[in-house]
Amino acid sequence: MAWNKLFAEMNWVAALGGMMAPFAMAAAHADAVVKIGFASPLSGPQAHYGKDNENAAKMAVDDVNAKGLVVGGQKIKFELVSEDDQADPRIGTQAAQRLVDAGVKAVIGHFNSGVSIPASRIYSDAGIPQLSVATNPAYTQQGYKTTFRLVGSDSQIGGALGQFAVKTMKAKSIVAIDDRTAYGQGIADEFVKAVAANGGKVMRREFTTDKATDFTAILTSLKAVNPDVVFYGGADAQAAPMVKQMKRLGLKAKLMGGDMLNTPTFIQLAGADAAGHYSAVAGGVLAARPAGKEFERRYKDRFHQDVVLLGPQFYDGVMLVAAAMKQAGSVEPAKYLPKLAAIRYSGVTADFAFAPNGNLLKAPVTLSTVKNNAWAVETVVR
Repeated sequence: MAWNKLFAEMNWVAALGGMMAPFAMAAAHADAVVKIGFASPLSGPQAHYGKDNENAAKMAVDDVNAKGLVVGGQKIKFELVSEDDQADPRIGTQAAQRLVDAGVKAVIGHFNSGVSIPASRIYSDAGIPQLSVATNPAYTQQGYKTTFRLVGSDSQIGGALGQFAVKTMKAKSIVAIDDRTAYGQGIADEFVKAVAANGGKVMRREFTTDKATDFTAILTSLKAVNPDVVFYGGADAQAAPMVKQMKRLGLKAKLMGGDMLNTPTFIQLAGADAAGHYSAVAGGVLAARPAGKEFERRYKDRFHQDVVLLGPQFYDGVMLVAAAMKQAGSVEPAKYLPKLAAIRYSGVTADFAFAPNGNLLKAPVTLSTVKNNAWAVETVVR
């Protein structure tokens, strides 16, 4: 009886093994989930930038998954882990730590320089690559091997605007205002340097905050120098009321600013007073890129809105990580990081190659002005 019982048990185990075999095979062929971190302001006055970035990152993740990414013989499925940093350095570092704790293999973000810079140390300590649109030069001057800039820096943007103000606009009286954020102050500093380098002079330098909406006192004080150009380092939520108040006070100066002005929101908020003002974006003309026009069409079809600003760069950030992982045959940051640093990749927004410090090589800058209630390209500087 004992032997009969033993044989019965053995037959049951064998049968069970046969039943479980398909499940074991399915598990062996299941996609390995790889978490990709994302961070931008998803609430507050800069949420329109952040939502644009998140939309594009989601598109990229879906595209990677639809095509089927195989890394080292294993099929990979990307999963986007989003954090709202509220454009606040303190909240941003907390968001960065949460992404690290979640086990992400890369981070696409943050949006603001003032958030990206302190967050970069957290990612560096964890050995996780960070691909950001931060434009403040300090972002890539810290010596971290994990920081990559997806656009040009303030040196290039401010430099292009400063040269344009002096050489093309022939401005004689120039003033600069910034919002004291890392982005606003950084780009204003570079603009001031470029004006001087091109033989011009900034007559006055004024400061505000990224929460202000009333600039009457500052603008009234500037009437004495009768500026041809008012440079503003900051976001569209402040630039729009600024140009309306300039008009009301009788200032005929043209407003100039960086990429955060180059949005539909600036035109919507400023209304008719938006006409004739200038911005520069760290990037080329999207529609001029081989895949740019198609990206714009797909984005609008899916989200029922136009691209706001730098969402396409966030799309490219995800794709760069996927390409580097594929080249390295590994999703582990330590193994694919060298491939990312040496990558040559034709993206939606640029032909990507990075300098040793993580700066984007040959980054273009596009200068635009508002005409017929839309941003129209004036020139592209490389």
